[in-house]
Amino acid sequence: MTLVAMDDHLHRLLVRQDGVLGLDQARELGLSARAVHRRVSSGAWRRVAPRVFLVAGHPLSDAARIRIASIWAGQGAVVSGEAAGWWHRMTDRCPPRIQVTVPPMRRPRPPEGIVVRRRALDPADVRSVRGVRITAPALTVLEVAAALPTGGSVLLDRALQRHVAFDELLSAYHRALGCTGAARMRALLTAAADRADSGGERVLFALLRRAGIEGGVRALPFGPWTIDLAFPAERVAVELDGWAWHVDAARFQNDRDKQNALVAAGWTVLRVTWHDVEDRPDDVVARIRVALRRAA
Repeated sequence: MTLVAMDDHLHRLLVRQDGVLGLDQARELGLSARAVHRRVSSGAWRRVAPRVFLVAGHPLSDAARIRIASIWAGQGAVVSGEAAGWWHRMTDRCPPRIQVTVPPMRRPRPPEGIVVRRRALDPADVRSVRGVRITAPALTVLEVAAALPTGGSVLLDRALQRHVAFDELLSAYHRALGCTGAARMRALLTAAADRADSGGERVLFALLRRAGIEGGVRALPFGPWTIDLAFPAERVAVELDGWAWHVDAARFQNDRDKQNALVAAGWTVLRVTWHDVEDRPDDVVARIRVALRRAA
């Protein structure tokens, strides 16, 4: 390969990889160890991890950090966790430390900014996205949602609307049985599968009982509809919205028709989501308490 051709290949590789390249990649392009050393010594390249370099003029962006972790981890490694969620454009935040999953027999010592998880991944749970080996969308959603202290159901709901099908999530969960977070994955999938209406209502009634709020009637008939949770004496209706990915145009219109009829009849209507019940139970109880007090 001529020098001009080598420089052209190198330039195109750096553009594709956000200014990051590995030592093995440099050698494949024809650069000797001495040539690599000269570029590092001159400041043209900066060593950002063992055998991985960032070329001068390129920022250490989130995308670059993920490529650094992927190239450093090497063959068989897969970017996973929150970093995978960001790479799939499911989340807005790239974590400060990039997680890579490596085969169980490997025990690499990660540099700063990289965390290693040892686990065998099924080939169905691995994708190549923009040149990076990464966990497939379904497994990524499950792992990130299960790890979040709050908001996991919201992330899963949004992913079901935009990125994955429920059957894909279920298959990924079955392949993840026994792994960290599997119990939480199961709870989220169970709630999503039954639309979360019945399960959410049970949780909501339990919250109200513990808070000492009485007088609620479940599934109270109202015209052609039923009110999810009604306080007839105060004329307060609590409508529990399930997972957004279940809602179609007909159901959406029916819910709005019921709400308009309730308001016209003098009812106060509160809309509570399953995600509210799971992640903000105290806020839900407070909203209902205030509405009942005002109505009384």
